[in-house]
Amino acid sequence: MQGNPEVVAYLNQLLAGELAARDQYFIHARMYHEWGYGKLSERSQHEMQEETDHAAALIARVLLLEGTPAMTPEPVVPGKDVPDMLKNDLAVEFKVRDALKKGIALCEQKQDYVSRAMLIEQLKDTEEDHAHWLETQLELIDAMGLQNYLQSQS
Repeated sequence: MQGNPEVVAYLNQLLAGELAARDQYFIHARMYHEWGYGKLSERSQHEMQEETDHAAALIARVLLLEGTPAMTPEPVVPGKDVPDMLKNDLAVEFKVRDALKKGIALCEQKQDYVSRAMLIEQLKDTEEDHAHWLETQLELIDAMGLQNYLQSQS
């Protein structure tokens, strides 16, 4: 089924963001594991899988619309320490959130309601799960102090 070229191009833009988010969570999961923060490692692996699922949905949609998935991720910005890693992941989620909102508006304008529905689901996951969890972790660091937080993540 031939899709709107603007929608296909934008879905590919979103794909680049999801691939970058996946890769950033992947490196952070390995770093957390190396440093002995098992809980953070597990959560980052969970987030990596969800970003992979988002990317897979975008790939499937691009293919259905007779496009070619662009598999080049945006640049990844790994953190240097736990707070930096959480902040960098949150920045990625905010960037993805804003891009999803623009994509939803474009799909609405081009009357691609199936792509729109998929992006709404991804937006919900980005806001209610990913970004919310990261914000909570940063608040916990502020409330309990970094050392206590890190101890709780071992």
